[in-house]
Amino acid sequence: MAYEEARKKIRGSICPVITPFKEDGSIDEKTFVELINWQIESGSHGISVTGTSGEPSSMTVAERKQVMKLAKDAIDGRVFFTPGTGSTNHDETMELTKYAEEIGADAAMVIVPYYNKPNQEALFQHFKTVADSVKIPIIIYNIPGRSAVNMEVSTMKRLVEACPNIIGAKESNKDFEHVNRVLLNCGRDFLLFSGIELLCYPMLAIGGAGFISATANVEPKRVAELYNAWEAGDIAKAQDLHYELMPLNDVLFKDTNPAPVKAALGMMGKATPKLRMPLGLPSAELQEEVRETLISLDILPKEVAAK
Repeated sequence: MAYEEARKKIRGSICPVITPFKEDGSIDEKTFVELINWQIESGSHGISVTGTSGEPSSMTVAERKQVMKLAKDAIDGRVFFTPGTGSTNHDETMELTKYAEEIGADAAMVIVPYYNKPNQEALFQHFKTVADSVKIPIIIYNIPGRSAVNMEVSTMKRLVEACPNIIGAKESNKDFEHVNRVLLNCGRDFLLFSGIELLCYPMLAIGGAGFISATANVEPKRVAELYNAWEAGDIAKAQDLHYELMPLNDVLFKDTNPAPVKAALGMMGKATPKLRMPLGLPSAELQEEVRETLISLDILPKEVAAK
């Protein structure tokens, strides 16, 4: 996909689909395909996999490739596809990003390496080497709360100037001043996506391209409608949806993502709530709060909740 075409196409609500596991810990391929179909039918504009919500650090490279290919085939061109291909390991990131290009993904989302805490020059060299190795568009995934290092605006600007295929960023950054400066310095045509649920609506207001919200795993329709309302110029509806979704956004992040999301999907009968260690399910108290929130938003019918 040409980069200008990608900038026009890759917009809206991108669901970072969870990786469903069977009770024995293996990947539940049937449920995974069902989740992707449900997302598309519910109005999600794009699909991402093996990002934070997909538990990539608990999966082997082979498993990540398995999930990426399964998703690509299930999507079958109905919406755009932007898998997560980053890792703490540079060679793994190269291998997975090249694989995303090989299977025809629309873009690859590459996370700022977590745990390693590289300095800004090292980050520049890592991302430039990855971007230079492929022709596929690259979306930087900046999530300082997980990676323990923030990609500074000056580093992102250098990368955009050095690599024509770096076309956007997912900013899971609560510093909204930083986010504004990304667009100022990287260009107003830079695709900026919110990875912070409560900043999905504000991101649109400053010229963002959309959001990649874990909440879409549970309520894809309303999350996508928020973007659609904004695009249609219905600001009041977009604001209403922003506040409607806030209780769900809050409860789904009271424990480490995707634990509450998987608990919710289990209650909804969409997937088993199985996580791979070292992650585990939320406390019984938090699970009950999740259940009550799902009922209050009419996501979980009372008769189902009572079972």
